[in-house]
Amino acid sequence: MNPQAPNSNAADTSSGGSAVIAWLFVGLPLAWGVSQTFLKALALFK
Repeated sequence: MNPQAPNSNAADTSSGGSAVIAWLFVGLPLAWGVSQTFLKALALFK
C-alpha cells in the first residue's frame, strides 16, 4: 500500500497550475511569432 495516496490530490491541483503556466510560457511567444509571420506574408501579396 502507498501511504501517500490520499495526499495525491494536493499534487494534482498544483501540477495543473504549473501546466497552465508552462503552456502560456510557450504559447504566447509562439502566437506572437505566428502572427508576425502572417503579417509579413500578407505584405508579399500586396
